[in-house]
Amino acid sequence: MADIGRSEHTQRASVRTLGGMVTAAHPLAANAGAEMLRSGGNAFDAIAATAAALNVVEPYMSGLAGLGMANCWIASEQRARILDFHTPCPRSFPIDSADKARMLNGPLASGTPGNLAGWATLQKSHGRKSLAEALAPAIALARHGYPITGFYLDMLQAVRERPMSEEWARLYSFGGAAKRGMILKQPELADTLEAIAANGIAHLYGGPLGRRLAEHLTANGGCITLADLEAVEPIWEDPIHAEYRGLTLDVPPPPAESFQFPLTLRLLEETDFAALPHLGADHLDRVFRAVRVAAELRIRNNKRTPADIMALLSEETVAPLRALVAGREPVWGRTEQHATGPLADGPKLNEHTTSFSAMDADGNAVCITQSLGSPWGSGVAIPGTGLCLNNFLNWTDLDPASPNRLVPGARYAMCLAPTIGTRGGELALSLGTPGSYGILQTQSQALVHWLDYGLELQAAIDAPRGRLFDGRKVNLESRVEASVMEELRSRGHDVTPLGAYSWSCGGMHAIARDAATGALEGAADSRRDGAAMPVPLR
Repeated sequence: MADIGRSEHTQRASVRTLGGMVTAAHPLAANAGAEMLRSGGNAFDAIAATAAALNVVEPYMSGLAGLGMANCWIASEQRARILDFHTPCPRSFPIDSADKARMLNGPLASGTPGNLAGWATLQKSHGRKSLAEALAPAIALARHGYPITGFYLDMLQAVRERPMSEEWARLYSFGGAAKRGMILKQPELADTLEAIAANGIAHLYGGPLGRRLAEHLTANGGCITLADLEAVEPIWEDPIHAEYRGLTLDVPPPPAESFQFPLTLRLLEETDFAALPHLGADHLDRVFRAVRVAAELRIRNNKRTPADIMALLSEETVAPLRALVAGREPVWGRTEQHATGPLADGPKLNEHTTSFSAMDADGNAVCITQSLGSPWGSGVAIPGTGLCLNNFLNWTDLDPASPNRLVPGARYAMCLAPTIGTRGGELALSLGTPGSYGILQTQSQALVHWLDYGLELQAAIDAPRGRLFDGRKVNLESRVEASVMEELRSRGHDVTPLGAYSWSCGGMHAIARDAATGALEGAADSRRDGAAMPVPLR
């Protein structure tokens, strides 16, 4: 007899509707996107409005001065396309004198802003509304303010020992006395967004805002020039793809390192998870081993052309490795960057990105993963603009032997992985998460919860996850039973318990679609402030 009192979700059910859906890391941002859908816009308008609103209500994670990537399902073309607005290294970057300390904090840490160009390109290419309309909700939020949450306080705590600029402190710190529910107003950011709405993105990419940004940085030891800003041009690309359980997963091509995510699932293709108790030691050990094998393959793979990645995902390459994943031989190794230095001590301000999705009634979908890098990026805010700059150059290597060595003027590898899933050529899923190199780990874990264990989307995203680091280290949410953690330790995993819902394990947002009915299922990660916002048919 069925246990009718049992619930498969932890805190809340998936949000379901016919029509449109926006899911993002803050309810006010998700609502900004939903406003576009309610007023006749499509998923491309909604994603631009959501992105701009996140600049206001999640300023520690992303903003128009950050970088990112979008994965789009274009209904009229019945295909997925990638828009890469993760800009090349500034051409004047001092590669011979730079050091990693200066690439974490301060003016030299920033990559050329790409997010604004990405949002505008998405909307101009496939949207129905103007950029000014998409920016309007963000302008209102910045002008009138909004109440900060406990998560905002967590982010302030995360930067307490970093050398943040005085302008940053003026904009965001509440004089060191921030409390939950205080109102954050950003009038200078509202002015900046209004100027962009009136004058277009050229206001940043060559115009007055760009000159102000470049002059401030160059006067303080930075390297972004007006020429770097004028050269920003988002790149449309074809995704790479792999299949798992009948779901074709499209992810960004190189130089993105997204392929580790589908590679992990390909390694698990022959695993019979029905025989492995959910969240038991056998289940978690198998997935963690696959993550480590896939991560090592990513780091060793230096060619990085789409053809090489497709060969890496092929059955010929993957099949011989499945026995290693299913065995007990040690597979410990690297999970992070290419650099040889250890990164095994746990999170190092890496999990500060955001990912959000929009779908509309016409069958379009967009997933963006974008970031400032660390919380509030480089800690540099441009006086009088409300803009906080990224520290994306911290995610590169200076070692000449590294395949990800920074080269002035060149694109460089990044672990963002916004994902579109299809079944039989029909849109089925839009999913992404923040988390640095944890992105490539936690998306795999959530897909196993959803596809192999049959959890609804919200439950799959909320289910306990682990974050693996170099060596044997695994940070694992404490909802996993203590006996399971002990068994994992006996198998060689160096397990450290986290809180029940730890933001260090990501902040995933997703929308699934039933092709037969058009029904949408939205999910927002309980580890952050997110929400799934439905827009019913009218």
